[in-house]
Amino acid sequence: MTAALPATPPYRHVLAVPPTGSAVRIARETTELVPAECGVGPRHPSVGPALLILAELVTNAVRHAAAVTPVITVTYAHGPGVFAFAVHDRHPYQPPLFGALATAPGSGLATVVEMTMELGGTAVQCGDADGRGKSIRITLPL
Repeated sequence: MTAALPATPPYRHVLAVPPTGSAVRIARETTELVPAECGVGPRHPSVGPALLILAELVTNAVRHAAAVTPVITVTYAHGPGVFAFAVHDRHPYQPPLFGALATAPGSGLATVVEMTMELGGTAVQCGDADGRGKSIRITLPL
């Protein structure tokens, strides 16, 4: 995993969900559809982990950012051999992605980073230009 933002595959979908518990279900159901539209079956080794990673990121946004986030945005992209998604919220705190492995092993964020690394993917956190939000972007090989 690197700190540099990987090349962006062609943009495909944007999902906006309210910062409530139903956001996790809606985002997960949508994530199940996107690889299928790319011709990737549900048994591909990256699909199951992608669903877990996405659910954890949306859950974190609901738990920690709902008070300041009117909408959680999930952006999906794919290209030859790659599936990417980003979860955006408007909370200014940017948790250290790689620090989670050392400081909070077993936590949801540590699990996200660990699973992404095991699949040979990348995890990047990007702050909003105004400093009031962030996106966590996951790129996984297909």
